[in-house]
Amino acid sequence: MAHVRNNEPPPFPAAVVMVPLPLQGHLNQLLHLSRLVSDRNVPVHFISTTTHCRQAKFRVQGWDPLKVATIHFHELKTPNFVSPKPNPNSTIKFPSHLQPLCEVTTQLRHPVASLLRKLSATTRRLVIIHDSLMGSVIQDFVSLPNAESYTFHSVSAFTILLYTLKNIRKQFDNITDSVVLTYAHLSFEDCFTAEFKKFTAMQHDYAKLNSGRIYNSCRIMEQPMLDLLENEERNRNKTLWALGPFNPLDIIRTTKGEKGYKCLKWLDTQEPNTVIFVSFGTTTSLTKEQITEIAIGLETSEQKFIWALRDADKGDVFDEYITVELPKGYEERIKGRGLVVREWAPQLEILAHRATGGFMSHCGWNSCMESISMGVPIVAWPMHSDQPTNSVLITNILKVGVTVRDWKWRDEIVVAEDVEKAVRILMATKDGEETRRRAVEIGDGVRKSVKEDGDSWLQLQSFIDHISR
Repeated sequence: MAHVRNNEPPPFPAAVVMVPLPLQGHLNQLLHLSRLVSDRNVPVHFISTTTHCRQAKFRVQGWDPLKVATIHFHELKTPNFVSPKPNPNSTIKFPSHLQPLCEVTTQLRHPVASLLRKLSATTRRLVIIHDSLMGSVIQDFVSLPNAESYTFHSVSAFTILLYTLKNIRKQFDNITDSVVLTYAHLSFEDCFTAEFKKFTAMQHDYAKLNSGRIYNSCRIMEQPMLDLLENEERNRNKTLWALGPFNPLDIIRTTKGEKGYKCLKWLDTQEPNTVIFVSFGTTTSLTKEQITEIAIGLETSEQKFIWALRDADKGDVFDEYITVELPKGYEERIKGRGLVVREWAPQLEILAHRATGGFMSHCGWNSCMESISMGVPIVAWPMHSDQPTNSVLITNILKVGVTVRDWKWRDEIVVAEDVEKAVRILMATKDGEETRRRAVEIGDGVRKSVKEDGDSWLQLQSFIDHISR
């Protein structure tokens, strides 16, 4: 049991501990949430490995975590592990090369428990916000009388609702919402490997220890889904908090060295809404053949574009990565109209730029939230994980995007003509204009929700009041 010297009350009514899964989309979201919580005068302790704390700080955009005195980074060590190279030829596109990293994170349990014991003595209430895939790592918080935990889901409420209903075999008879019923048939087939499903099931088992769940979402986007999930939590005497968007909305441009990011300077020379940003996230590996088809499709679309072309992250993103090859002479041919970015691309700042009018994306939830919050419509091309369900939410429900390829054709290569068609529809047709208008409208609503007395603002204040009680 934690004790405070001389029976004096701890200096803080509450302190928050963030425990992300050490993959980019998870690290980034919880680091952004750390900013929101610390802005409400609550100290935050961000826990990860030495490499992944560095990764989170290096890649974050829109603010500088090193300038926030109330965010404390705790760097822990894991045993050495083998980090295989990404395999673009894998039948299932899930990044199984990151499975060893996920498995080794379970070894953080004891150092995390030790740190939690120390932190519990510094605060009246210790609040752990942990990634849903880090449940086993934080399980020892139950031995601390002043600690409680909240599970953070790094995916959409829509995805979690469908996943929950399928996995607990709950009947759909008691659900009347037409949005949910329409898409109740969606399958998670080929979204994950068997090994990752096993890992996920084991981690989710620890959710029974929590006091509620947190989503990077808001009701203007996912009202029906959040309401159903909230009712489910209420039945368990737990609470749901929709605190999104986590990412900053007033973007302060960062610089890379003295010259700054080349792609942002290039965007400065373009007209509003004329450039499509192409990026498939940090865990996608594409075959050489597929890369060639994308390259030709972008070129023949005759639209301006920025293409972030990198191989998928390995367990340590600072290791050497493979340079992806393009057709000979390609970059010379597209010069002036297209730009290929091979280093880390400042995605949030690109999406916030006035010249960006579209985003061809894998539909990872982090990317979806960033794009929607900036009012940028999406060309949806899901690859694995929660991305197929997110793409349905984007294109069919919110109607802020168009589809490159339906998930049922996931085993087939997407040819250049399909890439060209999707880009043209979004960037050069009346239908595309309507999709952009809708994206701007929802984006405006999302941004209003985080302002004082907006829904997300009130949710965050309610959460802070709750943990500071």
